[in-house]
Amino acid sequence: MHLAEGLATTALVFPLVRLDTRLRLRQRWSARLLALLGVELRAAGAAIRPGCLLVANHVSWLDIFVINALTPAAFVSKAEVRAWPVIGWLSAMNETVFLRRGSRGHAKIINAEIGALLDAGRNVAIFPEGTTTDGSHVLHFHGALLQPAIESRHPVQPVAITYHAPDGRRSRAPAYDGDVTLGQCIAAIVAEPRLVARVEAAAPIATGAETNRRALAQEAHATIAAAVEAAVQPWTWNTAPSSSRTAVSLPPHTQPESSAISPPER
Repeated sequence: MHLAEGLATTALVFPLVRLDTRLRLRQRWSARLLALLGVELRAAGAAIRPGCLLVANHVSWLDIFVINALTPAAFVSKAEVRAWPVIGWLSAMNETVFLRRGSRGHAKIINAEIGALLDAGRNVAIFPEGTTTDGSHVLHFHGALLQPAIESRHPVQPVAITYHAPDGRRSRAPAYDGDVTLGQCIAAIVAEPRLVARVEAAAPIATGAETNRRALAQEAHATIAAAVEAAVQPWTWNTAPSSSRTAVSLPPHTQPESSAISPPER
């Protein structure tokens, strides 16, 4: 039902409303999806700054909705996704930028497209590992994906995503890596009574004409890797036990340094 609601909203409502309304609807839909899956969203660190290229580690298909529930963003995806039934159309309608790998000419077009979004004050999110992990570590970053921020002279903001049980232990349930199928991943998430998605944003890193993209990628990688390593250490959440599946939604751009906000009654 929730997917059908999203498809109907995208097809029938999006063409008739302004961009800011579409962004609010996308954020609300993403937060509602997390609620249905029993995922609580917790934000820490710096506020997400408009007009930044968000650089995040990649654990799950759920990452996209975690970021969108925090702050609506355009995403960069491989071009093959555009041809996927339903998902390709839905992605295109939600400002996904499709990148054709191995084509320098197409990369220039994509860089300009991303730069235009950043110039408009929008956030664009990328996963520069190019694949997913189990969430316990961060793979090498492909520096070429950071080029649009350098060319448009917009900041890069590192974002670390980790998933946990309510007591703070790292959870592998959302990991969509290796031979795990989408169905298996969804089943693992639903099997958990409650999960916590923790998003820690670092301060934006300025870019300019002299910025070296390899050094920029290394700095963003080191920042995210340190946050992931710290976050996967066991700790105890200061929250009361709950038997219900709940989640939170967070307002864009106004997020305090550490927060967890309860959703309205459903």
